Amino acid sequence: MQIDKLRGEELDRLFDAILSLKDREECYRFFDDIATMGEIQSLAQRLQVAKMLTEGFTYKVIEQETKASTATISRVRRCIDYGSDGYKIVLGRILEQDAD
Repeated sequence: MQIDKLRGEELDRLFDAILSLKDREECYRFFDDIATMGEIQSLAQRLQVAKMLTEGFTYKVIEQETKASTATISRVRRCIDYGSDGYKIVLGRILEQDAD
């Protein structure tokens, strides 16, 4: 599994730091310090692409709405189809929160 390639002490520390954040404001503050605006926007774009793919939108519509390249859309599609189910977990939880 690809996820095993990621594992390591430094990444564990990063994930522990993210998990320690208490609310959205703390997330904004931490990510503002740790990443560039472009990196943050790229991550947000990929999540939006994944959401739209799982909702059945075409590549063309996704490209127009998100400004993501077809390469990015294809990469996200591969992760959804053959990845570690990370998008599925997160998008499922977001849907649950939106339903509440």
